[in-house]
Amino acid sequence: MPGALGEGPSILVVDDDDVLRSRLARALRERGYDVRMARDYDEAVASAEQDSPEMALVDLRMPGKNGLELVRALHALDAGTKIVVLTGYGSIATAVEAMRLGAVHYLPKPADVDDILAAFQRTETAPLEATAVEFAAPSLARAEWEHIQRVLVDCGQNISEAARRISMHRRSLQRKLQKIPPRD
Repeated sequence: MPGALGEGPSILVVDDDDVLRSRLARALRERGYDVRMARDYDEAVASAEQDSPEMALVDLRMPGKNGLELVRALHALDAGTKIVVLTGYGSIATAVEAMRLGAVHYLPKPADVDDILAAFQRTETAPLEATAVEFAAPSLARAEWEHIQRVLVDCGQNISEAARRISMHRRSLQRKLQKIPPRD
């Protein structure tokens, strides 16, 4: 386990959400990890080329190249880097693909630092199949919420266009968006 502040294992936190990335980094530093941050594929690869991290937390959806491409690149740079993929847009297919490319675990958002650290630790004891199955059964409400979020992002946060694409009344969509995302 990590020792004094900043002397623990190195971890690269990659997420395009500045607030989330900063909060995760702060929480990890408080637990003694040597934290590096990147907002996208290019920054992450440049950081890893300079000094390969022991662990990497990678967001799936980012502008430019996505998290799966980053998993492939980080694994190619150093096969010993443990990579956990974190995403709000999860699916069984992307979980399996992330694991195939070299990730050791796949976590749906929201996940706190304790969940993330547990995912890194679980990889030492859990077989790959068990890890993928943990993510494989989202509730119907969660699957609907994730689909709505994907469509909304694809529409540039335009609620009227998103409602048209999912064949839902705009007001119904607005009501769904005001609710807290369902947990599995």
